[in-house]
Amino acid sequence: MATEKMKVVIIGPAYPLRGGLATYNERLARAFAEAGDAVRIVTFSLQYPDFLFPGQTQFSTEAGPADVAIEVSLNSVSPWSWWQVGRRLRAERPDLVIFRFWLPFMGPALGSVARLVRGNGHTRVVAITDNVIPHEKRPGDGPLTRYFLSACDGFVTMSRSVLADLQRLGFGSKPALYRPHPLYDNFGQIKPKAAALQALGLSESTGYLLFFGFIRAYKGLDIMLEAFADARVAALPVKLIVAGEFYEDAAPYNALIQRHNLEERIVRATDFIPNEQVVDYFCAADLVVQPYKNATQSGVSQIAYHFERPMLVTDVGGLAELIPDGVVGYVVPPSPAAIADAIVDFYANSREENFASGVREQKKQFSWPLMVAALKQVAGLGGKNPE
Repeated sequence: MATEKMKVVIIGPAYPLRGGLATYNERLARAFAEAGDAVRIVTFSLQYPDFLFPGQTQFSTEAGPADVAIEVSLNSVSPWSWWQVGRRLRAERPDLVIFRFWLPFMGPALGSVARLVRGNGHTRVVAITDNVIPHEKRPGDGPLTRYFLSACDGFVTMSRSVLADLQRLGFGSKPALYRPHPLYDNFGQIKPKAAALQALGLSESTGYLLFFGFIRAYKGLDIMLEAFADARVAALPVKLIVAGEFYEDAAPYNALIQRHNLEERIVRATDFIPNEQVVDYFCAADLVVQPYKNATQSGVSQIAYHFERPMLVTDVGGLAELIPDGVVGYVVPPSPAAIADAIVDFYANSREENFASGVREQKKQFSWPLMVAALKQVAGLGGKNPE
C-alpha cells in the first residue's frame, strides 16, 4: 500500500477560512500531492458561531490556493451536516482521513464524522492533535475530547507534551508518533532586512523584536510588555512589533503600555496579517519572541525557522523541544526578568548572526515528507521515514 497512490482527505480549517490551521492544512495537502497521492480538504461552511469567535472575521480576504482541492461543506454545529459529510466519505472509501483537532468544541462534529467514515471497514482515521488538553479550559472539555479521540485509529502530535497527554487520557494503546511541526515555507523567500523595514515603513536605526500571531492570554504579551519596561531594555535602541489580531480584550494590554510609558517603543500592527506581509515582519526582526505562559507547539517558531530568525521562547509545554538554548536563541522561564536578561544579552553580545547560523542548521529537520510518512505510519499504511 505504501507505494500506491492513496486517496487522502484532510478535514479541518482551509480557505476561505484564514489563520495558521488553514495555512498548515493547505501546505500538508501539497505535501501529500508531492508524494503522489490524491488529496483534498474538507473544510467548514461554519467553523464557529459568531458569538464564540473572538476575532474580527473568520474569513480570508485573499485569493484562495489554486493548487489545492477544497470542499466547503462541514458545519460544526449541525448534526445533519456531520451525517451528510460522514456518509459521503464512507461511500467514497478514501484510504486515509486526517482530522485536525485543536479544540474540544470540535469533538462532536469531528468525532461523529470519524465514526461514520470508519463504518466502511476500509478507511483509516488519524488525527493531528495540536492539543488534547486545551490552553483555555472550559466545563465539558474532557468528554468532548474523548468522544473524538476514541473514534481515531492513531495520532500524530507535534510536541512530546501532547503525546504524554494522550497517554494520561487513556489513549496510550493506540498508535501515536511525535513529529515536530514542519517549516511554514509558503510565505515567500527571505528578503534583506533593509527591504523588509522599508516595506513596513520602519527605521533602520532601530532594532526590532517581533511578537507575532493572534493575541490571547496564554501567549504572554503582558509578560513581554513587563520585560520591555525593564530599565536595561529601555536603554536599548530597540522596539517591539506586536503583529496580530486581538482575540480578547485589548484594554489590559493598553493599560500596561500606558503605565510603563511604552507607546513610543511599540509598533502596533494589531490586525490580521495577510500572508503576503508575513515575510516583511519576520525579516525585519532581530529576534522573534514567544513569551507563552503555556503551550504545546507553535507555528510561529516554524515561520521563524523558515526566515532564519533567532528566537526567544519560554520553557513551557513543547516550545523548548524545538529551540536549542544558546544555539538558535533563548529558552527562559516565563518571567519578565528572565526575558529582559535574554534581550540584554542578545544585543550586548551581538548574538544575531551566530543564532541565525544555528537556525539555518537546525531547520533541516523540519520536513513535510516526514510528517506525511508519520501520518501513513500510524494509520498502518506504510510511510517509512524518507531519507
